[in-house]
Amino acid sequence: MALLPLFKTNDRILSQLQTQWAAILNVLIGNPSLQCNILSNVSLKNGVTVINHLLGRTQQGWRIVDINGSASIYRSQPFNDKTLTLTSNAAVTVSLEVF
Repeated sequence: MALLPLFKTNDRILSQLQTQWAAILNVLIGNPSLQCNILSNVSLKNGVTVINHLLGRTQQGWRIVDINGSASIYRSQPFNDKTLTLTSNAAVTVSLEVF
């Protein structure tokens, strides 16, 4: 995650403001859950399903944001930079937030 850049200036007040803004905004910029993708209408089968998470980086986490049935779903492989592997005990359609 890129941090907020600080611009060189001789103005002491502007320099202090930049430092204060960076201290606040870098916390938000660095939060992986704010840099997410929503994967809608993902069909999970009874068993293992591999999904391309489209993040272009190693995933930090995931959440189910919608589900059309009752199922127990868990991640069954370590996070990586391309896919999310989920195991379900029922065939369901979900929408996922991946971050």
